[in-house]
Amino acid sequence: MDSDLTRRNRMSETMVGVIGGSGLYEMEGLEAVQTVSVTTPFGDPSDSFVVGRLEGVKIAFLPRHGKGHRIQPSSLNFRGNIYGMKKLGVQWIIGVSAVGSMKESIHPGDMVIPNQFIDQTKGRPNTFFSDGIVGHVSFADPVCPVLGSILHEAGKEVGATVHKDGTYLCIEGPQFSTRAESKLYRTWGVDIIGMTNLPEAKLAREAEICYSTIAFATDYDCWHETAGDVSIGDVLRILAQSTKIAKRAIRVAVQKVPKERKCVCATALQYALITGKKHIPEKTKKDLEPIIGKYL
Repeated sequence: MDSDLTRRNRMSETMVGVIGGSGLYEMEGLEAVQTVSVTTPFGDPSDSFVVGRLEGVKIAFLPRHGKGHRIQPSSLNFRGNIYGMKKLGVQWIIGVSAVGSMKESIHPGDMVIPNQFIDQTKGRPNTFFSDGIVGHVSFADPVCPVLGSILHEAGKEVGATVHKDGTYLCIEGPQFSTRAESKLYRTWGVDIIGMTNLPEAKLAREAEICYSTIAFATDYDCWHETAGDVSIGDVLRILAQSTKIAKRAIRVAVQKVPKERKCVCATALQYALITGKKHIPEKTKKDLEPIIGKYL
């Protein structure tokens, strides 16, 4: 017999969120487009959301760094962005990012669908649970396996060179790595390096949203002996090509997203909230209603 939570997940129309990273600031091909400004208890998201339909599927698009790339990684309001997605009714988020390759086998221009993260950020707010409420979600497998597989297949269908699985090392930035850091990270066995996706994955799991990344390698960071050090010029050149591939892959992927969610993401909070209902402050209950309302 279906649980109340499962039935509730099936009741609403499927909606996919797309967070566009460097180079991806808009989604062509959307129909019935609306620009929606969302207010959140955590401050303003990076920009207004563009809501429409892509191949008949409801989409909410947000440029991670704002239109014109105004916000650097350390200053991003990750909580506002993910809360905004949740408030709009998003159940799936595709995060698109530019990354550095930490493996010889991952070439600039290749697509990677990571399934693990290592956190090297410093003090970024990455939980909704504070101000009188405590929650501990399972995060052993931080990426939705269903969405990750969909993105892998979509990448192959549009002709990309795709690497399925791998570890994304999330650093603070905005500077790129030192040579010593880059060589150290290589000894950890990581596959790619970036500055944004881990906080999104953590908050999406707390919000019971399925999350996965389309990462495009743009460089070899600065560990490679012959490729040269990463420069923003090289990054932008590769991004110009990769962004077109990302848009085609997203168009394919959204058509494969199932109507019913059976993954752990959909009920991540079912046993995660530790604070008793009567001890949660009323303001916190109100602020977090889109996230925890069904458990109160």
